[in-house]
Amino acid sequence: MLPAALVAKTASVACDTRRVSIRTLVFVDDLETRELRYFVAVAEELHFGRAATRLGIAQPPLSRAISLLERRLGVQLLDRNRRGVALTPAGQVLLHEATTALDAVNAAARRTRRAGNPERPLVLVTKAGASHELLQKLLTAAANDPAVTPVDVLLCEVGEQAGLLRNGHADAALMHRPFDDLAGFDTEDLHTEGQVAIVPAAHPLAARAQLTLADVRNVPGLPIARWPQLDGTYPDGPGPEVHTQAQLAQLVALGRTLLVIPASSRAWQWPEHVAVPVIDAPEVTTVIAWPANSRSREVATLVRAATSLA
Repeated sequence: MLPAALVAKTASVACDTRRVSIRTLVFVDDLETRELRYFVAVAEELHFGRAATRLGIAQPPLSRAISLLERRLGVQLLDRNRRGVALTPAGQVLLHEATTALDAVNAAARRTRRAGNPERPLVLVTKAGASHELLQKLLTAAANDPAVTPVDVLLCEVGEQAGLLRNGHADAALMHRPFDDLAGFDTEDLHTEGQVAIVPAAHPLAARAQLTLADVRNVPGLPIARWPQLDGTYPDGPGPEVHTQAQLAQLVALGRTLLVIPASSRAWQWPEHVAVPVIDAPEVTTVIAWPANSRSREVATLVRAATSLA
């Protein structure tokens, strides 16, 4: 049995150890944005020299910074060998989390600067050609309502609205459920509609009054175009991978592909295109989305103007 004095001393040491551990955890979790930017550059370039050039610093301090970061976190982030650099599983996690954190920091700075400028317009981002009639009505309503801040429209390609909203380049977005990434946003439904197939005007499908999904699948010589999915990858299939609506429009006009889109998005179609209703395609809902933590009165007034049109 230990003497009472030794028991007390042991308890004190244990208590001190707990206090040291707590202080260490706080220190480890207190990452700096500089460290995250350094790591993201190396993780994306997978080369210390290229990452240093990208950051505008010398390579030795970059290497030391990454080594210090690994020691602080207590994990190996990068595998270094003669063939180059590769991310470990821990490094892959940090790359995702660091990118998200840096986007949030940059977005906070952009929104703060805009909030300090009372003359600034709101930035509404939407896919080019999507929900065209609704967008026109919203802009007209905003222009006629003195309570609504003037609106600038930022046109983008498919799937880009979420990133522009998260990084602070946009205040609100017109997006489409179930196709767009709505995670982390507040939304209000504005309009629900069916879908149409955009087909080459010279193709036999263009003469049909309506189509089904079975009709447009596996059409010989006219495969369905493949858009990037929410994770950035493309679905399997014989159709061309498309990156822009201009590219897609020309491929349809050339008789190389077809696509199925919300009926209101046909505003961009060319004379060489024909839109045919697809009667069993899932309905699509246009929503107005904004960051869930937004406290902007200007955004609130724009959302009210949009929902009044619904």
